[in-house]
Amino acid sequence: MKKVISIFVMVIAFTLTTNAQDKMNTAAVTTVSLEQTKGEFTQQKVTLKEGSYIFEIANNNVGHDVGFVLIKKGTDASNPENHIKTAYVTKAVANNTSQKSKVTALQKGEYLYFCPLNPTPQYALTVE
Repeated sequence: MKKVISIFVMVIAFTLTTNAQDKMNTAAVTTVSLEQTKGEFTQQKVTLKEGSYIFEIANNNVGHDVGFVLIKKGTDASNPENHIKTAYVTKAVANNTSQKSKVTALQKGEYLYFCPLNPTPQYALTVE
């Protein structure tokens, strides 16, 4: 019986700790909203502080699905291995809708973002 109670207490403690950590992590995440029109993003330069972000990508009447790719500046954008995969939207963004990425931790440095489906130029994202 003591083993059952001990296991029960450990499960409750783990659950409470995990829930508290999830709330702290969620509170520290900022959403960056970016809009795409035909052939371009309307925000052509973004400056952020070091931290955790969710990218919300809006498709403003492009006429077809769009996406979002984020890479470190100086890397080959055509190689998917260089893409920051957590920044991908969770599914292609249909016309006149929006989608979000997963949480993406960004450190100080220079990045580039673009849409390979639209397609758009590569735009600067700086993390200070």
